[in-house]
Amino acid sequence: MKILLEFVKEHADDETSRLMLEKHKYPGLDISLAVNCIESRRKLKNKVQEWYDNPDLLFPLKLSAEQCSSSATGKYKAELARRITGKVDWQIADMTGGLGVDSWFFHKAGAKVIYNEMQSALCDASRHNFSILGAEEITVINSTVTPGNILEAICPDKSETYPDIVYMDPARRGQGGRKVFLIEDCTPDILSLKDEIFRYSPHILVKLSPMADITMVLKRLGSCCREVHVVASGGECKELLVWMEREWNGDATIIAVELNSDGSTSTFSFTADAEKADGATCTSASILFEPGKALMKAAPFNLIASRFGICKLGKSTHYYVTDSPDKAEELKQYGKVFRIIEWLPLDKRNIKETGRRYPNSEVTARNIPMDTEVLRKKLGVTSGDDAHIFGLKSDTEGNLLIIAERI
Repeated sequence: MKILLEFVKEHADDETSRLMLEKHKYPGLDISLAVNCIESRRKLKNKVQEWYDNPDLLFPLKLSAEQCSSSATGKYKAELARRITGKVDWQIADMTGGLGVDSWFFHKAGAKVIYNEMQSALCDASRHNFSILGAEEITVINSTVTPGNILEAICPDKSETYPDIVYMDPARRGQGGRKVFLIEDCTPDILSLKDEIFRYSPHILVKLSPMADITMVLKRLGSCCREVHVVASGGECKELLVWMEREWNGDATIIAVELNSDGSTSTFSFTADAEKADGATCTSASILFEPGKALMKAAPFNLIASRFGICKLGKSTHYYVTDSPDKAEELKQYGKVFRIIEWLPLDKRNIKETGRRYPNSEVTARNIPMDTEVLRKKLGVTSGDDAHIFGLKSDTEGNLLIIAERI
């Protein structure tokens, strides 16, 4: 092991394909494992920096490094799980342990953790890594999660001390490594397991693809769904977390979560019924708001207007305007905010003139008869910081060119 880790450190910046071609130069060394470690470490840089910075950790599968949680989402998930249990001393069973990042964050949040993984190579690596990270208390199990076999994966000593919450992150890869999005196509299938899990634990927290349709997820998982967390970080929607409670039989609360770079968290909570009210639309203004990825995925488009006291630019144009500059700081927690420089009809003359006056600008087109690249070409601009030019549709004024600057 020591020789392998020394090799990984020594060749951290090497081209891995060349290392594989020259593996005959290193007899007695598992070059495939070494290459996986090197490539996994590259994936973990700026994602789970705490693990990247530790040269003694072992990473046998690159795909696990690609799919593991980031530090930001791992911390959020651990705090959420602790809140769900409502306990100081709590126990969680991670039924799909993978690389072990989530289990590690559960441990750091004070939980007694049972880590289960179906692939033995990942189990062996996790035992080693947890020991290096000072988390030897995490129980590691190598068990296949199937109907009728749940107890082995969540309660290894077969005692009646069952976990307060069960966590699952089903693999979203099918045959041949293709990505899958339907719940029942993931492994393991939560639909076939949740009733059995509820025999032993009152709570289930499941991580799903950020591409999953929230309405369909709630329909398939049923009335036990208490909360859906749409988690965004670094300008991307990262995770869809569903909290299911055994005794819950009501509407689910949808929570859009922005994990900000300064460590703060911005949340926007609502129910589907609350979103049904129409959002007001209006005309010219001084501030333009573009919702962040979590809000766009959660889709509370009418509520955004009423909650923040701003106006929707158009029914199907998910941008908002206001004449109140004081709202800018609040809105920045939930997306991008721009100061409007000009507000013009979208026509050939204005496109040509705007491109001439702002030749180095960012461009965005939404809900107009052209996409962003077509509008960029018509403007004749290159990327730069002169302005941000939006082509947007207003319900009251038709297609518009809005020239703005980021606040």
